[in-house]
Amino acid sequence: MDNDIAQPDPSRQRNGVVEGLYGEFTDSLNARVRYSVSLTESALTIQKISSPGQDEVVFHLADCLGCRAYKVEDEADVGAFFTAYFYPFKRRWISTGMARQKVEQCFRVALVQDPLTNLQEAERWARAIREASIRQIPRRHDVKYYEVRRPCRVMVLVNPQSGRGQALQLFSGQIEPMLTEASVPYTLVITEHQNHARDLVRETDLSQWDALVILSGDGLLFEVLNGLLEREDWEEAIQTPLGILPGGSGNALAASVHHYTKSPPAWGKELLLSCGFLLCKGLVTRLDLVSVQMASSQRIFSFLSLAWGFVADVDIESEKYRLVGPMRFLVGTLMRLASLKVYQGRLAYLPAPPFTPQNSSLCSSLPCGPNSSPNQNSRHNHSTSSNHNTAHNSSNIAITTMRTEPQPVNQKGPPDSLLADLEQPVPEHWTVVNEEDFVLVLAMFQSHLAEDLFAAPGAAADDGFIHLLYVRAGISRLALLTLFMTMEKGGHLAIGCPHLVYERVKAFRLEPLSPEGAITVDGEMVEYGPVQAQVHEGIARLISG
Repeated sequence: MDNDIAQPDPSRQRNGVVEGLYGEFTDSLNARVRYSVSLTESALTIQKISSPGQDEVVFHLADCLGCRAYKVEDEADVGAFFTAYFYPFKRRWISTGMARQKVEQCFRVALVQDPLTNLQEAERWARAIREASIRQIPRRHDVKYYEVRRPCRVMVLVNPQSGRGQALQLFSGQIEPMLTEASVPYTLVITEHQNHARDLVRETDLSQWDALVILSGDGLLFEVLNGLLEREDWEEAIQTPLGILPGGSGNALAASVHHYTKSPPAWGKELLLSCGFLLCKGLVTRLDLVSVQMASSQRIFSFLSLAWGFVADVDIESEKYRLVGPMRFLVGTLMRLASLKVYQGRLAYLPAPPFTPQNSSLCSSLPCGPNSSPNQNSRHNHSTSSNHNTAHNSSNIAITTMRTEPQPVNQKGPPDSLLADLEQPVPEHWTVVNEEDFVLVLAMFQSHLAEDLFAAPGAAADDGFIHLLYVRAGISRLALLTLFMTMEKGGHLAIGCPHLVYERVKAFRLEPLSPEGAITVDGEMVEYGPVQAQVHEGIARLISG
């Protein structure tokens, strides 16, 4: 896509790294205003020549999304232009805190009277800024990275019905301009019905794409992941980098991805802009998936959560309030609190081994795709709750099932080496919870359950753990409300609620005894009955930061 762009001046480079560029250009709107512009490996520095006392303005290239050169249509104008697009953290205009905000820096190049020479100079600057910004991608030192191939060909899947039905407007208003600024070619696919995306990725030629990007709620990514794992070539397909852009009500994975960058909290359009920025930067990390087995022998794969009881009820019942966006979960929570239920069931799990610190590896920039070799990912430290009384026993129950849309049994994907048959007792080294009366059971695989629900503060995309939380019967409505209010900032594990238990596990089994109820996986209702799951560490790829 850069065939029409002049090569950088070799005299200004050393070992492929731009040593520095300096130029003097006029303002794009006012030819009387001149700027001195200097480019180093890490920053673009600008100062008005007409105001020597004015402070320099420094833009860090880590915040640069791209730069383009162009000529205006006015044939009488011999000048050319280059515009750099930055998304630095700046103080919000209304509320407190910091968020990424778009800043454009545009300059007119009119060194000579030859339009072609001026355009070549503008292209030289644009190319140098792009190349330097790619080398300055923000990286965390405790994460092993890959990079999306460049130039990157992206399929963007949009569910126009997600959230409040504004996904297409969000794409055209915010994401499409960012992709253009970053010179990322894309193909837009608008999903037309449930499982459209699942069927599409199961059958499509993935060699056409370097990344699949989802702009929707979490349900569309659930379809894409399971479609990839239903392919004959699932081992290669599941390494296709996946990007998530928040366009639904919950947006849990998008909120988690933003959180993993250690950036200030963001919601709504600020969260969309943050995820769009990460998408265009193209860094890829590993992503854990969790296989979920049900009594019908159906197996599905999850990236986010499994819920039973209060959380599942709220998720399903709040669908009727979808038009209010993320507020639907607050409305659903208050409604469910008014008629709080207790569920009977059995819970068992395989505890995760004690955390052992490992030396952090430096970040690496590797091509990510079907032929990439996975590297060992880093570990992250997490705290666990205090131990509770357990007993090693198990029993099996007969069930009646409640299905939504039957899906093909997925025999592909990685084998579940930690799980026994659902009709058999759990292995002896598992922990079986004594209690059988629960308000909720929640298994988290990412940090956030929704934009404003920081359910698993210690979670990471590739930590290899299932973060298991359950609330025992006997909790008051006020205490449960307090629990969810403090979950907004991840403080629920620290308030000392005696009914809340948190464990890091590698696998678990849940056997509902109550005849009626709901189980959700990534917010989607699945058949009601015995279910078990195990984590598969780092088998997928996630565009993150």
